[in-house]
Amino acid sequence: MKFFSNLLITTMIVMSFMACQQKAEKAVVVDNDSVYADTAVVCDSYIKAIDYYLTNEFGQQYSQSDVCIPFFTIVGVDEHNADNILVWGDYWVFNYQLIGDLLRTVSGGSHAGLMHVRQTGETFEVTGFDAVTDGAGNLESAKKIFGDKYDDFHRVNSDADKREATRNSFIARYVKDHHLAVQRYQDEGWPAVAIKE
Repeated sequence: MKFFSNLLITTMIVMSFMACQQKAEKAVVVDNDSVYADTAVVCDSYIKAIDYYLTNEFGQQYSQSDVCIPFFTIVGVDEHNADNILVWGDYWVFNYQLIGDLLRTVSGGSHAGLMHVRQTGETFEVTGFDAVTDGAGNLESAKKIFGDKYDDFHRVNSDADKREATRNSFIARYVKDHHLAVQRYQDEGWPAVAIKE
């Protein structure tokens, strides 16, 4: 059941960016391993706030380039308190140089942890972030932040193939939304990857 919950969440995240310009729909969230429809409007949801936060807070910390495209997989959500919506996730940020039809990776990295989001009317804003620490304290920090969601986080964070597919989907969405003539992206030392439609 957890596998289908995580798959549904990933699909919802990618589709929410596309649905934003069409019409308001209900967002699917996870709480204590149960999937349910909530009344949050997708195009003005915490998802868009997280995308903005990753771009403007973490994206600015890396070597700058032409384009910043974050991507993420949400592991769990608690929307019970509009002043402090909790969003656990595996968050990534990459800056790219635009060269013809290619996005070449310049900088970036991962930022797993817990986002704190405040809802005021129809506006959502990230108010804080509990980051999993790097180095020796990584495992202890991750277990503390994710708690009973740690196994789900570990499974998501360890699946490089699925993570790359999620990255590809987010890049495809960004390219479409910004009307870029981009067909591929490339990390240093690796072959270029075709962007899937």
